[in-house]
Amino acid sequence: MGKKSIETLVGLFVLLGMLGLVFLSLKAANLASFSSGDTYTLQADFDNIGGLKARAPVRSAGVTVGRVTSIALDAKTYQGVVTMEIDRKLQFPRDTAAKILTAGLLGDQYVGLEPGADEKLLAAGDTIKQTQSAIVLENLIGQFINSRAADAGSVSAAPSGVGGGNKK
Repeated sequence: MGKKSIETLVGLFVLLGMLGLVFLSLKAANLASFSSGDTYTLQADFDNIGGLKARAPVRSAGVTVGRVTSIALDAKTYQGVVTMEIDRKLQFPRDTAAKILTAGLLGDQYVGLEPGADEKLLAAGDTIKQTQSAIVLENLIGQFINSRAADAGSVSAAPSGVGGGNKK
């Protein structure tokens, strides 16, 4: 094998490695879905969106059915308005619920759709009425610490003679 053919093979190998790195970086940034199929837009209002970001997946039954396109604050209600694009092949009932969920214990957040039983379907531009905001881990820890502190305070404040032993 000549020197030129070895250099060509090494160059091809390096090029394939670089293409693999580009693909992995796009996949990690949720930009790997190049298909811009036929979609329709839905909105949902949340009290707290947590760490939800644009381009986050929208899933139903664990299957990705769309993407979050934008997040804004409603100036009147002070709620986060999440706009999503859903695959046009999938139509959801009007009583569908939207939740902000976390993938794993400390993973990325996504919007989960739970279909209802209504016969009427959501149309493009509709707003999902039933929503559940993100669970913020810091708030849960704070509530746990406060409840433990309150329990410890009530135990130490109990009178020492209550529930005493048998006296003859």
